[in-house]
Amino acid sequence: MVGDRIYIVDTGFNGLLTAVFESYLRRERPVVLVRDAGMQPSLFTDNVVCIHTDEAKAERVWRHLAGKMSESALSALVTSYLCDSESVDNQLFRIICRVVDSPDSGVERDFSDPDIVDMLRNSRKVRYEVHRLAQFARFQKASDGTYFAMLEPLYDVLPMVIEHFSDRFSDSRFIVYDRLRDYGFTFDGVSARHMTLDNVSYLMPDGQLPDAVKDGEEDLMQSLWQTYFDAIAIRERINPRKQRQDMPVRFWKYITEMQSRRHVDISD
Repeated sequence: MVGDRIYIVDTGFNGLLTAVFESYLRRERPVVLVRDAGMQPSLFTDNVVCIHTDEAKAERVWRHLAGKMSESALSALVTSYLCDSESVDNQLFRIICRVVDSPDSGVERDFSDPDIVDMLRNSRKVRYEVHRLAQFARFQKASDGTYFAMLEPLYDVLPMVIEHFSDRFSDSRFIVYDRLRDYGFTFDGVSARHMTLDNVSYLMPDGQLPDAVKDGEEDLMQSLWQTYFDAIAIRERINPRKQRQDMPVRFWKYITEMQSRRHVDISD
C-alpha cells in the first residue's frame, strides 16, 4: 500500500467516484484528493496521479454504494458534495471507502464517525441554501422573452436550483446564473442545459440586464414592484435585525424590492 498519494481529480461527483475506483484498483490508500485546478502536477513527481473521470468506473462504485446505503444516505452523500470544497471531497472519499470495506450496511448510522456527522450537516446546509435561493431569486425579462436571474450561492447548488425552477416555470424560457462559479443553466420550456456567459462580471456588475437586451417594460415593472413593497410595509413593525436574519444581506443586491433606498437605509 502506498501512503500519502495525491490524486488530482476532475470536478464533479463522478470524478470523486472514479477516484475511489482507482484507489482500489491501484491499491493506494490513504490518498489526498485535489481538484484539477488547484495544483500543478509539474511541482510533484512520483506522488501525484491525475485521475480522469470515467463514467463506467463511477457507475460501478455507485451501484456498490446503492446496495449498502439507504436512499436518504445516498442523497446526503450527493448533496453534501455540493459544498464544493476539497475538504468535503476527502471526507466523502473516506466515507465511501468505509462503506465499500464494510461487510454490512448501515455505516451511515455510525454517528461516532465525524465524517458521517459532517456529511449530514453539510447536506442540511446545502438544502437550506437551495431553499433560500428558491425564495430570493428575482427574474428580469429580456427583450426576447427570456427571464434571467443572477445568483451568488454559498455552495454549488445550481444543479438543484434548476430542478425547482424548471418545475415551477415549466412553460417559460429562463436562465439562472451562478456569478461566483461562472456558469448557469438555460431552460427552453422542455429541458435545461449547462451554459456560460462571456464577460458577465463586466457587463452585469449589479446583476441587471444591460439596456440593450432588457425588455422595454422591465424597469417599469421593477419600479411598480418596489412601490408595492413599500406601500404594504408597516413602518411601525419594521425590524432591521429580523429582516437581515430572514433575508441575508448577501442576497440584497439582486433582490428588486431591496433596491428601494428606503429599505436600504433602515437596515444600516
